[in-house]
Amino acid sequence: MKDPAVNVNSEIGRLKTVLLKRPGEEIENITPDTMERLLFDDIPYLKIAQEEHDAFANTLRDNGAEVLYIDDLAVDVFKDNPQVKTEFLQRFFEEAGYGIGTTHDALKDYLTTFSERDLVTKLYAGVRRNEIEFCNDSLHDLAGRDAANPFLLDPLPNAYFTRDPQASIGNGMTINHMTFKARRPESLFTEYIMKYHTRFAGKVDIWRDRNHDTRIEGGDELVLNDHVLAIGVSERTSSKSIEGLAKELFSNPDAKFDTVVAVEIPHNHAMMHLDTVFTMINYDQFTVFPGIMSAEGKMNIYIMTPGDNGTVKLAHRTDLAATLKEVLGLPELDLILTGNGDDIVAPREQWNDGSNTLAIAPGEVVTYNRNYISNQILREHGIRVHEVISSELSRGRGGPRCMSQPIWREDI
Repeated sequence: MKDPAVNVNSEIGRLKTVLLKRPGEEIENITPDTMERLLFDDIPYLKIAQEEHDAFANTLRDNGAEVLYIDDLAVDVFKDNPQVKTEFLQRFFEEAGYGIGTTHDALKDYLTTFSERDLVTKLYAGVRRNEIEFCNDSLHDLAGRDAANPFLLDPLPNAYFTRDPQASIGNGMTINHMTFKARRPESLFTEYIMKYHTRFAGKVDIWRDRNHDTRIEGGDELVLNDHVLAIGVSERTSSKSIEGLAKELFSNPDAKFDTVVAVEIPHNHAMMHLDTVFTMINYDQFTVFPGIMSAEGKMNIYIMTPGDNGTVKLAHRTDLAATLKEVLGLPELDLILTGNGDDIVAPREQWNDGSNTLAIAPGEVVTYNRNYISNQILREHGIRVHEVISSELSRGRGGPRCMSQPIWREDI
């Protein structure tokens, strides 16, 4: 492999390059009837969401990070490779259920008239039924359509949470098979960008691609240091995926990872990913939502290491702090409780992503301003906190870490 284009060997190394997606028309294509299917609890006001996202991006830039936008990268790929654009569209249609038939043909005829920029914007925004005129669908189309759905191609409103379709790990990535159909097309963009964009092609190891049946998402994948991963066993990531990724990393000498810590968390919408309840913010400091533990402070944790003949060894643990000390070689650590552990404040601020902190350097984080108690506790523990506005972005159930995919961090 040539000089790597991805370098993420920790959660806390100074952030130098990050991948974002500015909310677009796809947000306004959520309706009350489609909200649940599209994984939203409310409909953000797009104008304010964009202003908030721009302020977030500028906060990252002001602190030394290069900001890349995934839709810009997709446009580059399609402009440089017309045949790749055609292939991508075919894959996109097939995954939407339109492999052949009149709907497939109508979508192809319609979308191939778009410029590359407008095409990418439209694929994220969705295609309504009333945008296209065509004859009655053939039998081939019936499996891919729902007459009650106003969209032939659904919008992708979760795309501004760029953490989940892929995860940067060392000099490579996982490109993820996501849990819900509403999000699966997002990682198709990643696949084509990593394969064909001149910045990344041939320079990124793919530890696990999206062509699997088992689910995994980037919000559950945390790089604790250059050889230890923590991965949530969650609503969005299965134990089978974690074991599969561990085997792939352990068998690949370029990966350099020899320990995977699988952390079991409640399987629900409020705590959908590990990073909604636990993040690393300094060498020995972590945020944690106390609701993931029993009243005695216990939880199920499994340390995975290489076994004989390609197997994986498992060691069960129940104490999060003790496990982190063990795998990271720390004599002491500081677990900072969301909302100071208060019975009312902690779940309220966790719901609004008070645990979803993005470290941009050791001991320096970006958080939502609405979680003011958690932010004050962070400051009391010596953390430098950059607050960003969050009234509309937070309606999507994701915070600063969810909205960012690091591409390059300085090694620590």
